[in-house]
Amino acid sequence: MADIQPEGEQLRKAIRWVSGRREEDPKAKLFALLQDASMKFDLSPKDQELLTHFFTENS
Repeated sequence: MADIQPEGEQLRKAIRWVSGRREEDPKAKLFALLQDASMKFDLSPKDQELLTHFFTENS
């Protein structure tokens, strides 16, 4: 049986993941982290946009 996540859960996980990576390596390139998170958490285009917006507006 497939592991179905509640709507938005993957986006929340991606935000936590990117935040953690930025704490570990403040010099890490944000764009690369966002791309990695999008693939790792299988984000939809809309969620990718929200993820990018979250980090560019809150940086």
